[in-house]
Amino acid sequence: MEGTTVSGGALGRIQTELPRLPEALRKVGELILADPAEAARSTIVTLAERSGTSPATVTRFCRAFGFAGYSELRVALATETGRAAQAGWGLGVIGQEIGPGDPLDAVVETMAVADARLIQETAAQLDLGVVAKVADAIVAAGQVVMFGMSTSGEVAGMLSGRLRRIRIPCWSYCDPHQGLAHAALLGEGDVAIGVSHQGRTREVLEAMAEADGRGATTVAVTSFARSPLAELADLVLTTASRETTFRPSGLAAIHSQLFVLDVVYVAVAQRTYERANEAFDRTIRALDSHRVERN
Repeated sequence: MEGTTVSGGALGRIQTELPRLPEALRKVGELILADPAEAARSTIVTLAERSGTSPATVTRFCRAFGFAGYSELRVALATETGRAAQAGWGLGVIGQEIGPGDPLDAVVETMAVADARLIQETAAQLDLGVVAKVADAIVAAGQVVMFGMSTSGEVAGMLSGRLRRIRIPCWSYCDPHQGLAHAALLGEGDVAIGVSHQGRTREVLEAMAEADGRGATTVAVTSFARSPLAELADLVLTTASRETTFRPSGLAAIHSQLFVLDVVYVAVAQRTYERANEAFDRTIRALDSHRVERN
């Protein structure tokens, strides 16, 4: 399993996985999220004292998120806070609670800020080397099959449709029986992509395990880099997600999932530039007759 290399987006990943951490590690994460810039300036001893833990706990926290040690985490935090300051993103808590009596303009602003920040966090943590490997595998594949349930399945279906339009043989399944049957027909050179926010959906895991057992290249798209789906996959693309009012974390992850899969789609289209453009021209001409003329 290759997995992703930690290359940024530490704050987003810490925020996403914070509730699942043991209490001691959670204290370290909460302190970092409260003031990332200060954490980047602190020594390991200072951070341990302020979080009520120990330097050994801070080291375990770093390794849990793929960092070799505290110095590597400090560099990542300093880089991320510096980039956010230059871009004017801000590093406060995303959004605020939306009440039943809030005016619609305030609701729209809250949602726009939350969604924009999630895309920024997803972009920051996206491993471009992994994206390139996924795109290369898709271009070379005999067939690409995507698995996802509920809203993740709908997101997978969107990428599947886009890839087919540029002549990539791609199917997506929300039905677990159909998906598992197709997974059993995959082999070396094929690609299986599983989309699951938490990476724990049984139907997706079963289909991906079957595809992996048949020799297909497996790709996980998930918000949890240590989930069963991520552990199963050869390549992992992570998404940022955070709950806001009326939108549990799974629903909040939709925009991030779409962004990551859109990046993959564009990378594939770049690699098949002439073929993709020719396919677009054909399909646009074919659909012209279904468009109403302007008055």
